Amino acid sequence: MGPLTGILYGLLAFYGAGWYLGKWNGNFSLLLFILTVVTMGYWLAERFVFLPRRLSAAAALTRQDGERRAELARQGIDKVDSDVDSARQRILAQPWWLDWTAGLFPVILMVFVLRSFLFEPFKIPSGSMIPTLEIGDLILVNKFHYGVRLPVINKKIIENNEVRRGDVMVFRYPVDPSIDFIKRVVGVPGDEVAYINQKLYINGKMLALEQLEDYYDEDRRTYSRQFREQLGEVGHRILVDPSLPSSYGMRARSFPGSENCRYTAEGVTCKVPAGHYFMMGDNRDNSEDSRFWGFVPDENIVGRAFFVWMNFGSIKRIGPFH
Repeated sequence: MGPLTGILYGLLAFYGAGWYLGKWNGNFSLLLFILTVVTMGYWLAERFVFLPRRLSAAAALTRQDGERRAELARQGIDKVDSDVDSARQRILAQPWWLDWTAGLFPVILMVFVLRSFLFEPFKIPSGSMIPTLEIGDLILVNKFHYGVRLPVINKKIIENNEVRRGDVMVFRYPVDPSIDFIKRVVGVPGDEVAYINQKLYINGKMLALEQLEDYYDEDRRTYSRQFREQLGEVGHRILVDPSLPSSYGMRARSFPGSENCRYTAEGVTCKVPAGHYFMMGDNRDNSEDSRFWGFVPDENIVGRAFFVWMNFGSIKRIGPFH
């Protein structure tokens, strides 16, 4: 293994250890991109440099063995003890460090393409989307639903579906883009969104609510008031705690576009600016969302969440959601 390869392995181990220990926030998209580029470099080097060298060395060994046998035959020696085939196989064998670089390139490339342009898995870390999504749900996110974006820089290059009210979206947290958030789209550009007295209004019209049986939280062993809310074409469940004030935790804050929002004792009203979206959690009184930190710009969109593929605590959770 050369010094460059050793340095690369050392940097990877250092970055991974710091990420695991919480010394810094890791950017998995960037890391995967770098791994793809580096392993591709080793894969090309193996194909066009290292392998030809090994083939040439093996051919030279075979040629030298043949010349030696011919010379011994001229001297009347017919039986020669040598294990050229074994030596040749050792010469042709790929070094371990190439196995872990060039050999991994096809796998890393496949993961990079799938994760960057098709589907990406996420784990739900909090209860802000209960009852739609629960803590521990492993979900799939459609990366191309809203358009094809370049990895790492998240620049959209191909348009696809428009963002619709009611979509469950994964996006980069505007306050810290290294963190991914998941919420429901309640307001698109041009909408006036109001959350007043624990009721949601879009462009002055209150959304229809249907009371359901109380939701039981198995972890906390508590019941919460549950409703079905009709947001555009999407009917979904929400949780509301009537014992809390309408403006619970909300106050006027400074964020991009904050001049578009008005905070009162009854709640908040915001006009969604162009190229931005207003997001809320389905667990209305336990969700840090656009009511607190503002609008989500289009460039922060990661994709549309649509499927729970596993929850190790409850297999029955597997399936699509809306």
